Amino acid sequence: MAAPEPGEGGVREVKSAARTLELLELLAARRNRPARLRELSEALGMPRSSCYALLRTLAKYGWVRTDASGTLYGIGIRALLAGTTYLDTDPCVRVAKPVLDMLGEHLDETFHLGRLDGEDVVYLVTRASSQYLRPHNRVGRDLPAYSTALGKALLAELDPAELDGHLPEKLTALTPHTLVNRPALLDDLAGVRERGYAVDREENSVGLQCFALPLRYTSPATDAISCSVPLTRLNPAREAEILTAMRRARETIEQAAMTSDLGQP
Repeated sequence: MAAPEPGEGGVREVKSAARTLELLELLAARRNRPARLRELSEALGMPRSSCYALLRTLAKYGWVRTDASGTLYGIGIRALLAGTTYLDTDPCVRVAKPVLDMLGEHLDETFHLGRLDGEDVVYLVTRASSQYLRPHNRVGRDLPAYSTALGKALLAELDPAELDGHLPEKLTALTPHTLVNRPALLDDLAGVRERGYAVDREENSVGLQCFALPLRYTSPATDAISCSVPLTRLNPAREAEILTAMRRARETIEQAAMTSDLGQP
């Protein structure tokens, strides 16, 4: 029997491990919508018997949960514990969080730290305003990079050849204001490079405008900070105040990174 072909870097992919990760990512992407065995096996192109055995094994170790009937499956508590450990041990989070906390105390707006992950931006830190509270914390959640100020600040840092790998073939509208025309998005990213910061004008949440700056302790930048402001509180003077404070915060974070190993692989 021929040996499996090596994958990237000459290392052969372990099929069972890949299937496990695909299953967990599928369950995570469904958020609060549990799935039946048939849905999962069809979505993954996996025989039902194999999918069932994998689900039961993951459930045994807490990575998958089931309902009382044992027929609906969702992501398990072990995924939360692993994610919490990631945040607790990430050096970028450790440096940025107190700075965002100070920004929040000073301006009483909502601030985020996000990281580019494929086509999405993942929220690593959220410091919520006392004046505008979301129904859920965004930490650990992801959104399309093209629809957020965080994502656009990071997309604008990429070479044109790298950009396609971070954009879906079709840009889907999250609100009536989302840029779904690719040339318009590219023009917007050119504006980000010219201004030095990104703006999300109700493109992700109606009634909110967001500003974001890339953190350049890596090249290209993979992390950014942002501020979300309800339009009812936004005017040119407030915008200038926020951007000035964010630039100072970025400088503080990047200086801290230079004295640590944040920028090292």
